[in-house]
Amino acid sequence: MIVHNRTAKRWLWLILSCVVLVAAIALSLAIGARDVSLGTVADALIHPDPTNNDHRAILDLRVPRTVIGLLVGSALALAGTLMQGLTRNPLADPGLLGINAGASLCVLIAMSVFGITRPQGFIWFALAGAAIAAVIVYFVGSLGGTGTTPLKLALAGAALTAGLTSLITLILLTNSHAFDSFRFWSVGSLTGRDLNTALTLLPFLAVGAVLALITGRMLNVLSLGDDLARGLGQNVTVTRSIIAIAIVLLCGSATALAGPIVFVGLVIPHIVRPLSGPDHRWLLAYAIPLGAALLLIADVIGRIISRPGEIEAGLVVAFLGAPVMIALIQRKRLAAV
Repeated sequence: MIVHNRTAKRWLWLILSCVVLVAAIALSLAIGARDVSLGTVADALIHPDPTNNDHRAILDLRVPRTVIGLLVGSALALAGTLMQGLTRNPLADPGLLGINAGASLCVLIAMSVFGITRPQGFIWFALAGAAIAAVIVYFVGSLGGTGTTPLKLALAGAALTAGLTSLITLILLTNSHAFDSFRFWSVGSLTGRDLNTALTLLPFLAVGAVLALITGRMLNVLSLGDDLARGLGQNVTVTRSIIAIAIVLLCGSATALAGPIVFVGLVIPHIVRPLSGPDHRWLLAYAIPLGAALLLIADVIGRIISRPGEIEAGLVVAFLGAPVMIALIQRKRLAAV
C-alpha cells in the first residue's frame, strides 16, 4: 500500500509539473513588448491571419523562441541530472565536464576564423566541440590504475574548463570582430533563432533524451558504487559511455541553440529530488517539464522587467539560480546539524 501511495504521489507531481509547463508556454506566447490575450494566442495558432500584427508577432517571433526554450530547458535539465548521477556530485552541471567550454570554443573558432555568425552555421561546431571535450575528459579521467571514477571525471572536467576558458578569453582579447559576435551568443538567448534551426537539431536532442530516459535504472545501480554495480551484472564502462553520449548530444545541441546557459542543469535536479526521491527514472521524467518551464519563465521575466527591450534568458536564469542554490545549500547544512 505504501508503494502504491508513493507511486501515486509521484504521478500527481509529474502531472502538476506538466501543468506548470503549460502555464509557462501560455505566458511565453502571450507576454512580450506588447501583451496579447490568451484568446488571441489561440486564434493565431488555430486560425492564423497574415494581416493581423498580433498573429504575426506570435507565429514569427514568440512561437520559435517558445519552442527553442522548451527544447533547451529540457535538454539542460536532463543533462544536469545525468551529470549529477554520473559524477555523484550535487554541484555538477553541463559546465562541469568541460562540455559547454568545448562547444563555446568551437563556436568562437567558427566566428573568428570562418566568419560564421548564424546558429544554422555554427551548430555543427558546437556539437563537435562538446564531443571532443567529452572524449578528452573521459580519456583523462580513465588514466591510472583505478580506471574511471566520478572524482577523476569531475577534476578532469574542471581542469579542461579552466584551460578552454583561458583560451577563449585570449582569442576574444585579440579579435574584436569575434568579440562582438560572441558576446551576444555567450549570454544565452532564445531570440534570433528560427524553427528551422530547432528542427535541424531536433534529431540530436531526441536521441539524447531517449538515451537519458533509458539510463535511469542504470544510474540507480551505478549510484550504489562501481563494485556493487559490477556485482549486480552492470557493465560500468558501457553505462558511463551511454550516459556520456546522451550528455554530449543534449548539451551540445542546447548550447548551439541558445548559448552556454547556466544553472538550469544545476538547479532542476535539486528542485526535483524532494518530489521524486532518489530514483533517477523519476528524476529524469520530472526534469523535462520543469527544466523547460524554468527557462521559459526566465525568458518571460526578462521581457517584463526591461520593456520595451528585454534581458536575455541566460542572464535571468543565472540571477534566479544563484539565490536558489544558496538556499538549497543552506537547507542541507541545517539538515545536517
